[in-house]
Parts: sequence; structure tokens; C-alpha cells
Amino acid sequence: MILVIKMISYKPFYDTLFKKGITEYYLIFKQGFSANTLHRIKKGEAISTKTLDALCYALDCEISDIIKFEKE
Repeated sequence: MILVIKMISYKPFYDTLFKKGITEYYLIFKQGFSANTLHRIKKGEAISTKTLDALCYALDCEISDIIKFEKE
């Protein structure tokens, strides 16, 4: 069995969406993000820095508005 410790949290991403009134539907159908990308975020899985860059651009925000490091 492999123990996987996740230290990157996407909680700021959902807080940012809420503050800006943006839905996942908007990101998929108006901004062109894949449903798989949002699924990966929801599951706390890795996404590329290219995707993080595109999210920052689309949401007009900083990287800290999307991810944060949580050391356990």
C-alpha cells in the first residue's frame, strides 16, 4: 500500500469562484477548461502549471487565490 499525503489544497480556488460569482459551467463552456481539469481539482489531484496560469488569467487572480500549501 502506498501512502499519499496531499499538501496542496484547492480550497482557495472555490473561495475565489464564489467571491467572483463564477461557476464551473462558465469555466468549461465559456472559458474552455476541460471537465476533467475541474474534476482533478475537486479530487485534489495534480494539475499543470500551464493550467494554473490559465486559471489565474481567466479568473484575474493570483496563484494564492487558487492553491495553498498545507503542511500536515
